[in-house]
This record gives sequence, C-alpha cells and structure tokens, in this order.
Amino acid sequence: MDHTRFVLDNTRPQLVPLVPEVILHGADDVISLWEATAKDDPPFWAFPWAGGQALARYVLDHPEVVIGRHVLDLASGSGLVAIAARLAGAAMATANDIDPLATAAIPLNAALNGVTITTANTDLLGGEPNAYDVVLAGDVFYDRGMANRVLPFLRAATGRGAAVLVGDPQRAHLPRAEFTVLASYDVPVHSALESEQTKRTTILRPK
Repeated sequence: MDHTRFVLDNTRPQLVPLVPEVILHGADDVISLWEATAKDDPPFWAFPWAGGQALARYVLDHPEVVIGRHVLDLASGSGLVAIAARLAGAAMATANDIDPLATAAIPLNAALNGVTITTANTDLLGGEPNAYDVVLAGDVFYDRGMANRVLPFLRAATGRGAAVLVGDPQRAHLPRAEFTVLASYDVPVHSALESEQTKRTTILRPK
C-alpha cells in the first residue's frame, strides 16, 4: 500500500474543533475509512481525538511548557499535539506512532500547518525517554494493556526531569491518584467514535 496516497485519497483538510489554529487531513466517514484500512484498531490518525485536542489547546494557551524544548508527542496519531507544540515555539517535536498510516499522515499535516516535525515509527515504550524535555500523551489510557506500558515510560520521563502532560477524556484505566489536574475542556468529538458529541477532557501532570 502507498500509505501517503491512501491518506490523501481518504481525507480532506479540516479545522480542528477545539484548536482552529490547526488544520489536519481528516475523514468524514468513520466506519467506511475504518473498514478500508482493514485493521482491528480505529484510524487514530484520521480524527482529532479528545485527549489530543485538549493537549494541543493547553500547549497553545501555555507556550511556556514547550518553548525552546524538544517535545515528544507519544502515540501521536495525526500529529496534532506535535504540530501545536511547534506552533507554540518548541525547538523540536517528535511525533511517535507505530501505525504506518499515521506516520504517513503526520508529515502531510505538518506541511499543512507550515511546521517541521520528526516522525518516529518505532515502539518507544520499552526504552528510556532520554532525549525529550517534554512528553505529551493524548488519550493513551484507553485499555489496560496500553496503560500498563505507558505508565512506566511516563514515570521514567518524570524521574529524569521531563515535563509530562496527559490529555485524558475520562478513560477507565488512568490511575487518577498519580496525577494532578491542570485544566479541563469540553471537547467536540466524532459521535461515531465516542457515542456522544463532546467529551469532558482533563490535562494532568504526574504528582
């Protein structure tokens, strides 16, 4: 498959609802695109999910979090959070996702917004977060398996002095006792993905 061609053929540029400063290649028909990918997981790269929207909004409203720093957008999907970080003044932003369609979509989306982003398509969760000053993780607690892998990585990043922020739309596997809430947003979402039109989404940092 030509992944870049697939992204271009199945999406169109769209403003992000909570972050209209950013435009992304997005799909209109969730189910049809999901079926076309022939994957078990939904096309995380083709829609601005609530956790990422909230993180992007927070970063743009609080640029001091990222200015002059190297930022990791973990499980990036569309690259939305990395794009927001660069627009807010990050020196570098790395968008990490293991889905080849995501890593095809990310540079296309970066170009739409006039920024440069590094993509990393390897699984970083088994390694050490040594290279990053800031780690941003949008909606990574959607199942227990992912939560169990993400938490040690985020703890390690915090222990090494990185700023860690999580955008969470009330997922069941977030260990809330480990985090402090910084902000909350009512985020517009695609009802076919979330069964509702808005998700209350919080920005958290480790205690």
